[in-house]
Amino acid sequence: MPAPLLHVETTPTLPDATDVVVIGGGVVGVFTAYYLARRGVSVALMEKGRVGAEQSSRNWGWCRQQNRDARELPMATRSLDLWERLSGEIGEDPGFRRCGLLYLSNDAAEIARWAKWRDFAASVGVTTHMLGEAEACERGGATGRAWKGGVFSPSDGIADPSRAVPIVARGIMKAGGSVHQMCAARGIETSGGRVSAVITEKGTIRTRTVVMAGGAWASSFCRQLGIRFPQSSVRSSILAVSPHATGLPDALHTADISVTRRGEAGGHTLAISGRASVDPTPQQLLYAREFLPMFARRWRALRPGGLGGWRAGHETAARWRLDQPTPMERHRILDPRPDPRLVAETHRRALALLPALRATTVTASWAGYIDSTPDGVPAIGEVSGHPGFILAAGFSGHGFGIGPGAGHLVADLITGEAPLVDPRPYHPDRFGESAWGKVADF
Repeated sequence: MPAPLLHVETTPTLPDATDVVVIGGGVVGVFTAYYLARRGVSVALMEKGRVGAEQSSRNWGWCRQQNRDARELPMATRSLDLWERLSGEIGEDPGFRRCGLLYLSNDAAEIARWAKWRDFAASVGVTTHMLGEAEACERGGATGRAWKGGVFSPSDGIADPSRAVPIVARGIMKAGGSVHQMCAARGIETSGGRVSAVITEKGTIRTRTVVMAGGAWASSFCRQLGIRFPQSSVRSSILAVSPHATGLPDALHTADISVTRRGEAGGHTLAISGRASVDPTPQQLLYAREFLPMFARRWRALRPGGLGGWRAGHETAARWRLDQPTPMERHRILDPRPDPRLVAETHRRALALLPALRATTVTASWAGYIDSTPDGVPAIGEVSGHPGFILAAGFSGHGFGIGPGAGHLVADLITGEAPLVDPRPYHPDRFGESAWGKVADF
C-alpha cells in the first residue's frame, strides 16, 4: 500500500513559457522550484503522478549529518538550517525537529568506525558525541539491553515524510510558481544546441532551463537525450505501527533495527538499515560494471527480487516517442510490493529489541525504489554538451534529508548566486571515470 501523504491541489493551467521547468515532484524537485520561486524566477514543477508520492514519502524521515560521506556533509549541515526555517517561511509545519539521532552497537569495529567519523566531523565543525558503555545503556534504556557504545548526534533530526514535500509544493505556489500533477514531461526540444522547450502530455512549455529531478526515472529520461547517467535502484520495505508505544527515542539505529517516530499522530516506522531486494531491470544490466563495487560491499544485505521493477518501466533501456504515452504515464506512481519476509523479520526484530512496541499493531507496510549512483553521491549540475539541462538525481537514499540543500544549490547555479556549497564534488561529469575505489567510506 502507499505511504501516507498529504494532498496538494494542482495549478489548473499549464503555462506557455517559464524561466525554468523542474521535472520531478519529489523532495529535490520541490525544493529546487521553491527556492527559484522565492527569488522571483518563473518556474513550473512537473510531476507525472502526485507530489512526493514515491520515495520522498516512503523513507525514514531522517535529516542527518552523522556518517555522511565527506562530499555530502557540507550539504547535510546547510540542509538542517534550511529545514529549520521552513515552517516560518511557508506557514505550515513539515514536522522537522532537531531531536538528535541515537546509534547503539555491540560491535567494536562498528564503534571504531563511528569514532573515526567523529574525528573527521570535528575537523569540519560538526558535533557528534561518542557514548561509552554506561551512557549508551542509559540512552538505550528502552531496549533493556547492555551496549558497548554508541553515538548521539544532537543537532540532527527528523521531518515528516507524509507532509514535508507537499507543504513545500504549497510554498512554491505561494511564492508565485506553478505545480502540475498528473502531467508527465515526455522530453525536451532544443534550438541552437540549447534547451528551448519541454514537451508534456498536456502541451509544450517554452523554457531555456530544465532541471531533471526525476529520482528513479532520471536515467531513463536522460537516455532519451543521448545522456549516459549510470543509475540503479533497489527495493526497500518499511512498516508502520500504531501510536501506543512510550519511552522510545525519536530516532534510533542499531544493526538489528532502526525505529523512527513518524508524524504528529505518533506511531513509529520500522526498518532494517541497508536491507533491500534487487529487482532485475534492463538498466541494471546496462550499468552492471559501474555498480559492481557497490554491490560487492553490500551483497550480504541484498536479496534477489522479482520482475516488478522490469514491468514498472522506470529503468527501461528503450527509447519512447514524444507523441505517445510513455512508461511514466503507464506507471504514474512507483508503488512496488513490500517484501513480506522482510516486513515480518523487521517486525520480529523490533518487538525483540523494544518491548514497548508490543503494545502496538502494524498499521501499514510499503516499499519504494531507492535510486543510487555508483559512488553513492548525487549528480548535480549542468550536463556537459547540453546547455540548459541540469541534472539533480541519484541521491542514493539520502535525498530526503539533504533535499533543501540540493534544491538551494541548483537554484544558485541557475541564478548565478554564490553556491550554498561547493558544487564540484557532485558534477555529473565524474561518471566518465571508473567507479572502482570511489564508493563512499562512510
